[in-house]
Amino acid sequence: VQLVESGGGLVQAGKSLRLSCQISELVSGYYALGWFRHSPGQEREGVGCISVSPRKIGLPHYADSIRDRFTISTDNTHKTVYLQMSSLRSEDTAVYYCAVGWDYGCNEVLGGIDIHAWGQGTQVTVSS
Repeated sequence: VQLVESGGGLVQAGKSLRLSCQISELVSGYYALGWFRHSPGQEREGVGCISVSPRKIGLPHYADSIRDRFTISTDNTHKTVYLQMSSLRSEDTAVYYCAVGWDYGCNEVLGGIDIHAWGQGTQVTVSS
């Protein structure tokens, strides 16, 4: 399984940006996909996660730092997961990664326990 991210770039504070994470194949009908970010001098942060099965899309989990500003969703093929970022702040500047697991759920993915693949990362830079 490979994950390919896109959508990063330079954006002004207060604006929006949408990242995409494309999944090359669905090993099973179920997966949990998390978004993470890492900025220099900071620890990697789990931004949020969504669990997807053929008949149900779980309520996304969000970190407090981005709650009410970021939204995670998937398309009808379930092979692309989006991270819609709004009201961006300079502190949102980071490399954003997606990661997927399919043995457990979002808690395990965000905890780094059940991760089968990582994306290559995409840089998001927010100018103030």
